[in-house]
Amino acid sequence: MKQIRGFCLWCLLLALLTGLFYLRRGPAGADERMILALLTGDGVQTVTMADYLPLAVAGEMPAGFEMQALQAQTVAVRTFALACRKHERDGADVCADPGCCVALLTEQQLRQRWGGDYEKNMARLRAAAAQTDGQYLTYGGQPIQAVFHASSLGRTEDSGALWSPLPYLVSVQSPEDPRQVPGLVTQVTVTAQELSQALGFVPAGDPSGWVEQTVPDAAGRVETLVLCGQRFTGAQVRAALGLRSTAFTLSWQDGGFLFTVSGYGHGVGMSQYGAQTYAAQGMDYRAILAHYYPGTELACLDGQLSAGLLRKNSSKSADTISSSLSS
Repeated sequence: MKQIRGFCLWCLLLALLTGLFYLRRGPAGADERMILALLTGDGVQTVTMADYLPLAVAGEMPAGFEMQALQAQTVAVRTFALACRKHERDGADVCADPGCCVALLTEQQLRQRWGGDYEKNMARLRAAAAQTDGQYLTYGGQPIQAVFHASSLGRTEDSGALWSPLPYLVSVQSPEDPRQVPGLVTQVTVTAQELSQALGFVPAGDPSGWVEQTVPDAAGRVETLVLCGQRFTGAQVRAALGLRSTAFTLSWQDGGFLFTVSGYGHGVGMSQYGAQTYAAQGMDYRAILAHYYPGTELACLDGQLSAGLLRKNSSKSADTISSSLSS
C-alpha cells in the first residue's frame, strides 16, 4: 500500500511539473507549426516561425549576449511578427526590410559575418527560440506591438511621445552604463549653416543665440526645440541630423553646435542593452519582458496556425504603430 501511495504521489508531482513546463514553453514544436508569410524581393514566401526567429534575432541582437537577453529578444520578435499588420494588402505577415519590420539576415550573410563562429552562434539563437517555444506577449488577450531599441540612458521613452499612446509602452528605468555599452553617449558637431539648412529655418543674429528654448519630455528626451523663433520636435531634429536618439543636449562651442546624444533608437519598449545588463545581473527573460512591457502577459501558441489567422481571431480594435521597429 505504501508503495502504491508513493507511486501515486510521484505521478501527481510529475503531472504538476509537466503542467508547469507547458505553461512556460507551450506545446512542443509550436514554432514549427506556426506559418509566416514573408514578403521578400522575390515575392511572398512561407516559412515556419522556427526557421524565421534565429535569422531575425541574429539581425537585431549580438549572438554573444546573455541567454536570458536573447530569449527576451526572441519573444519580442515572435510577438511583433504575430501582431504585424503592415503587409496584409500584400498577403504577407512581415517583410525582410529592417527599415520596416525586422532585420532578417540570410545564412550567407551570417556566415560572412561570423566566420568560424557560425555554428556556435546559430546554436545559441536556436536554443533561445526553443527555450521560449511558442511564447508571445499579450495585452487584453491580443499580441502587443513589441517594439524595441538598442539602448537608453536612464529611462526609455513613452510611446505617446512619438506615436499613439499604448498602456504597455510607457517610460521605465533602464540600467545601461556608458562604461559597458559601446556608443551609449556620442557627440556630433555641426556648423551653423549645416544646422539651418538641415532644419530649413532662416538664421537670425549670432548663432550663439539661436537656441531659444529646449523642452524635455517626461523621459528627459527633447520634446521640442526652438531655434530662431521656429519650433521643432526632437524627432525632427534627430531625423534631420541623423542623431542616434532624441535624448540630446545642444550647445554652441568653438564655432559649432555640439550635440551630446544618449542612447540609440526611438527609445520605446525594450532596450536591448538594458536587457543584456539585466540578464548579466541575474534577471530572467520573463522578468525583463515584464519590466519593459508592463501589464503584459505571456501566452503560448497552440495548434497549427498562421500568423494572419491568429490576428483575425484577435480583436480588430488593436492599436498599431506605423514606425520601424527598432530605429
